[in-house]
Formats: sequence, C-alpha cells, structure tokens
Amino acid sequence: MANVDKLSLGKIPWTFWRKFWLLLALGFLLLIAMMLVFISVGAEQLSFTDIWMGLFAPEEDNFLHSIVHDIRLPRLLADIIVGASLAVSGAVMQGTTKNPMADSGIMGISSGSVFAVVLIVCFFPDVSRLGRIGISCLGAGVCTFLIYFLAFLSRKRMSSESMVLSGMAISTLLSSLTTAIVLKEGISGIMMRYTAGSSANTIWTDVYVALPFFVIALSIAILLSRHLTILNLGEEVSKGLGANTFLIKVLSTIVVLVLSAIAVCIIGPVGYIGLMVPHIVRHFVGTDYRFVLPLSALYGAFLVVSCDLLARLVIAPYEFPIGILITMIGVPFFIFVSRREKANAFD
Repeated sequence: MANVDKLSLGKIPWTFWRKFWLLLALGFLLLIAMMLVFISVGAEQLSFTDIWMGLFAPEEDNFLHSIVHDIRLPRLLADIIVGASLAVSGAVMQGTTKNPMADSGIMGISSGSVFAVVLIVCFFPDVSRLGRIGISCLGAGVCTFLIYFLAFLSRKRMSSESMVLSGMAISTLLSSLTTAIVLKEGISGIMMRYTAGSSANTIWTDVYVALPFFVIALSIAILLSRHLTILNLGEEVSKGLGANTFLIKVLSTIVVLVLSAIAVCIIGPVGYIGLMVPHIVRHFVGTDYRFVLPLSALYGAFLVVSCDLLARLVIAPYEFPIGILITMIGVPFFIFVSRREKANAFD
C-alpha cells in the first residue's frame, strides 16, 4: 500500500489550511509582482502610465501602448497558461502513475505533440490554430498509448522505471522522425527556434484559442484531485472506497494530453516544469492533490513567467530560448530527484 499523507482523507487541521492559504497568497503576490516587472522591463522601458493605458485604454497609433497590449500582454498570458498547464499535467501524471519522475517532456508525450505539429506545418499549413491543438492532442495521445504499451510488455509491468525508459525510447524515435522531416522539407531554421521553446511570437489568437481548453482541463483536474489522492492508496483500496479507477485514469490522461498539447502549440516542447513544481509543492503540503494541484498551477505559472523574463534579459537585446534555460535548471533537479528516488522520494 502506498504511503499517503495522513491528512489526505481525514479532517484537515486548521494549521494545515493556514499553511495552504499562506502559500497560495504568497504565490499570487509573487506572480502579480513578476507580471508587472515582465510588462515594464524589456527593450523599451515603460512607465506605470504607459502600462495602465496600454492595458485598459490602448491607442492604436501609440507605439508604447501597442508594445503593452499587442506584444507583452499576450506573451505574458501565454506564459501563465503554459506554466500552469505543464505543472498540473506533471502533477496529475505523477498521481495516476505513482511515478515521481513523470513529466510530459521526460516521458516523451511532448515529442508526440511536436511530431504532429511538424506534420501540420509541412503538409497542412492552412490548418487553423484550433485544429493544431486538436491534432497536437492526437499526437500526444498516440505517443501515450505507445509508452503504456511498451511499459506493459516489459518484465516490470508498468513500473516507474519501465515507464521512463519507454518514454525515452518513443521520444527518441519521434525526435528522429521529426528531424528527418524537417531536413527533407528545408524548414530547419523555423523548427530549431520552435523546438528551443519561445513565446516571442505569441499573438492574441493563441491565447483566445488555448484559454477555453486550459480552463476546462484545469477544472477537471481540480475536480479529480481528491480521487487522485485516494488512487495513491492503491488499486484495491481505491476500489474498496468506491472509486472508479478506470474512469479516473481515463479522465486524468485526457487532462494531461490537452494541457501538454496546449503548451507545445504555444511555446514549444518545454520540459521539467511538470517535474520540478509538483515536487517542490509536495515538500510543503504533502501528497493531498486538493492542495498540490492549485499550488502547482500557481507556482508553475510564476516559474515560466520568471524564466521568460530572464531569457529576454540575459543576452539583451537578443533572446535566450526559454526551453533551453528551463532545461538548464531542470536537469540538475532531475538528477537530484532520481537519486532521492532510491530512498522513496515520492512519499
């Protein structure tokens, strides 16, 4: 039986609720502060008046207002959506698979979305942005099926090790196919920028198309949070408590696919957010997903906004790819977690 935090299913003490609300309030304050810095700092330094007017009363012929409303604001919202999506999808994956190393990038799911997006760009360039999200979800779904299938065929039968190894194998295969198509079609320059990860070219259409999917998937994840906590007790105990484990896993998988596809379509294949943020959050609030998921969404958004701001400033006036920057942070964290996993780091 998995070791689940004793607060997960019983009456939660007030001190624990106070910790949760303090972390939630702190996250909101940090995110709001970072949002203001993100909008004001860049190649053009903006005053508070420029920011206010650009947000609430933009003038079409005012260059500074256009920077706020048409460039930095949609990019900021895209970073928030991507950060929350990746963090929540990682937490949900770790909850359903009971695999502390689960992440859409590490497990290879993002490579399925990237492969689908490359096929669209090369052979169906007229597909709408809404269609891209749908096909990206399909690519992620096929990749997920292959990962589970390979893991099931292994001797360890769906263990965390077999899942990670299967994900790496599928990811390597799809990455090779993606590279072959990119080179054949002569779009290596475009795809190099895309696979490095960047929200620099985000427009309002990206936000409008992604937002409904993000809100619906995030809402379903929050509704599943208690069931994910129960699921960590084990299959037999969960069924004994009346949980429909099959339905929970199906809905959780759909949530992961949608959130991962949104992130890939907007910013590219950015990894490690779904690994780092849930681990840090669980360190403070335990394994009750009623607390893990909201805090993961909040701090995931904060992390991506912060990294994107740093990526804009580190080699200004040029931009450092955010995907590479997050990978530089995430790889040491991955090594740290993998070493702790030997001592049952997940619990």
